Amino acid sequence: MTRVIDLIEYPNEMRDEIVHRIPEVGQGSIRIGSQLIVRESQTAVFFRDGNAMDVFGPGRHTIVTYNIPILIDAIGKLFNERTPFPAEVFFISMREFADRKWGTPQPIIVRNPNMGLGVALLQGFGTYSFQVKDSQQLVTQLVGAQGVYRTSDIETRLRSMLLSKLQDLLGETAAKTSVPELIGLTEELGAGVRAKAQDDFLALGFTLKSFYLENLKPSSKSADELRAMGMLDMQTYTQLQAADAMRDAAQNPAGGAGLTAGIGAGMGIGNVLGSSLQGMTGAGAAGAAAGGGQPPSGGAPNAPSVMTPSEAANYLRVSEEDVMAAITAGELKAKKIGNAYRISKEALDSYLAG
Repeated sequence: MTRVIDLIEYPNEMRDEIVHRIPEVGQGSIRIGSQLIVRESQTAVFFRDGNAMDVFGPGRHTIVTYNIPILIDAIGKLFNERTPFPAEVFFISMREFADRKWGTPQPIIVRNPNMGLGVALLQGFGTYSFQVKDSQQLVTQLVGAQGVYRTSDIETRLRSMLLSKLQDLLGETAAKTSVPELIGLTEELGAGVRAKAQDDFLALGFTLKSFYLENLKPSSKSADELRAMGMLDMQTYTQLQAADAMRDAAQNPAGGAGLTAGIGAGMGIGNVLGSSLQGMTGAGAAGAAAGGGQPPSGGAPNAPSVMTPSEAANYLRVSEEDVMAAITAGELKAKKIGNAYRISKEALDSYLAG
């Protein structure tokens, strides 16, 4: 038997609830003259037969035909002022749901022209907040007949929307801005995502109040991830692996020879792997015939006579940080012009020779 309701309220703080239906299951029977209490942080929407009757703001309301005129047509001729009618009331929290977490489950690939491989993989995380903008639209679009609708029911969808807009914005911005500069534009990127995602939030009855990028940085496993995506050929991947080996060897105090040993070890690994791969593909035989069977040189072919630290790092197949460390330690001769360093090819060859 349907319960007749004379007082309709939901005195809950609704910290993780966005919508709560009275009654949670089935239909209630509400008398004409019943009292509806809506708290300051709530709105209430009357529904009958799946149709919204009216929306009520904070305060105490008496349910009568003049404040819900459509009830006259919905119920028909009333026999007395206390006639009950079947309906549901949805209480909607109007508070801001703040400090919701987001993060990139997979790195976002962006263009990185004139640097490294020309692409970069970025990862980030931060917070966002949202609030109900249109109570009636929210109930009709998302909630339906659910008794309780919580933040956990919508957060995955909201995060997907935000990450889609972030990926789109990073792609647009990276076409004009280098990745190091891009990483410093967290405030601008946050504002851009908020503007891009606002219409999608409004379509669901929400408004996106804030979106913050707390951290944006290159992925620590970019080489492996790029290869898994099919974006690295074997030669480039081998070079990156060799560079990692150099860096690890240079940072290993037990090696006893510092950076020079690291460079030598890394180049040796790169040459061995490169020769093996050429042999596997049939290119090794041609290389051996042309070069007397000797492994390829550690340096880059046609290297310029004067190089930047970045070019020197490419020539040595190490990181730019390793080159700068060698310059600072006085192990590698370089000329400082203004705020920039220039290194001669002779200095690099002399350094490698020990």
